[in-house]
Amino acid sequence: MSYHVRFWDIRERPGRRNRFQVRWTVNGREKSESFSTAGLAESRRAKLMTMARDGEPFDEHTGLPASELRAIKQRTTWYDLAHEYLDQRWDRTPGNTRRTLADAFATITPALVHPGATYPEPRVLRRALYSWAFNKNAWDQEPTEEWRKALDWIRRNSLPVSALAETVVLRRALDALCRKLDGKAAAAKTARRKRAAFNEVLNTAVEKGYFAENPLNGLRWNAPAVNEEVDPAAVPNPAQVVRLLAAVAQQRGRGPHLEAFFGCIYYAAMRPAEAIHLRLEQCHLPETGWGMLNLSGGVVTAGKEWTNDGAVHEVHSLKRRAATATRPVPIPPQFVRILRAHIERFGVAPDGRLFRNEAGNYVDASAYGTTWARARKYALTRTELASGLAKRPYDLRHAGISFWLYSGVDPAECARRAGQSIEVLFRHYAKFLGGIREQANRLIEQSMQEWDRVSRGGAAAG
Repeated sequence: MSYHVRFWDIRERPGRRNRFQVRWTVNGREKSESFSTAGLAESRRAKLMTMARDGEPFDEHTGLPASELRAIKQRTTWYDLAHEYLDQRWDRTPGNTRRTLADAFATITPALVHPGATYPEPRVLRRALYSWAFNKNAWDQEPTEEWRKALDWIRRNSLPVSALAETVVLRRALDALCRKLDGKAAAAKTARRKRAAFNEVLNTAVEKGYFAENPLNGLRWNAPAVNEEVDPAAVPNPAQVVRLLAAVAQQRGRGPHLEAFFGCIYYAAMRPAEAIHLRLEQCHLPETGWGMLNLSGGVVTAGKEWTNDGAVHEVHSLKRRAATATRPVPIPPQFVRILRAHIERFGVAPDGRLFRNEAGNYVDASAYGTTWARARKYALTRTELASGLAKRPYDLRHAGISFWLYSGVDPAECARRAGQSIEVLFRHYAKFLGGIREQANRLIEQSMQEWDRVSRGGAAAG
């Protein structure tokens, strides 16, 4: 708050709907409000000037006098806060993240209502929140009558932001994150992801002055446990991978085209999104020896409702990397041959992509998932299938990284090639690091024995 408030004359801007602008500064930071008539603008300016002369401090962030800010805080609800947060962040947020935020807020918001308030059609309310209230792309169109009734109800019953300082209210919201709409337990990763979104909105509330600190900071609440370690039972060995890739290649239709696609996920430990994005200019494929893939991004399925251009897919930079970052990954000679054969047989898309569907568009996750499921049934034994071996295409990435570790590759280099931090590598592949430690122990022991031998020889000579 500041008492350093200065006012300018009203500015008229012809051609604007609200052409008369009131302008003032709070501690040097310019603020403004626009009105349709000169009278309304003069009235607002006079009111603000009176408050300043009476010694009322003004908020540097909003530009409002303290009394008005208190009144706004008393009226602002959780629904208003979440809606405003999403509005402000929308333009700088990828479509996939927009969808994640909408899902989190649609889960939390029905729990943050006045005690005893329950909407009679929870699925309608959830759909109205997810598809309209927290989807800025939908705001240009009026919601359906069914959704409008649900949204009017949530506006009337949403708790004021100040209520979120109460422990019982926070626990109600956090408990809601752990359940699906049908009351069943939500996946632990999903609950943690939604809690992170909730936490970010509360951080925004701190910035706006609703709280001195994030109320979640002092709450003792145990999030659902997440087992981040890769299960060795799900990771195929090199011989099993060869069988699986051969089973992919033997399928009719898109099977032969996807052999190299799945090979990328294993031999280069690429994420599926990165393999979908792979282009010819990123590939160095010599006739002999090792090759190199210079990865630069990935293709994510966001959904046309969440993207700026209405496209289903979005191209992202490498995960947790700058927009221009690249990641070179060496690939062994046998995979170089697979990629060269793929390019010779299928060519590339007009934009240089190695993998595409029949229409030339991006490879769809459901399509390659179906191909992979068929390959598993054909290539694996009944026992292997029952164990969940290579159940998901992503397990090929785990297999590639674990084989690098098994081969004695330095963990830091494994992490670099895989595009993850060394901390994440150790957390996910802890069960595979035992062999690395044993191998390191043997090397150290051999070196110690060699030095002991040299030392004894030197002593004898003396």
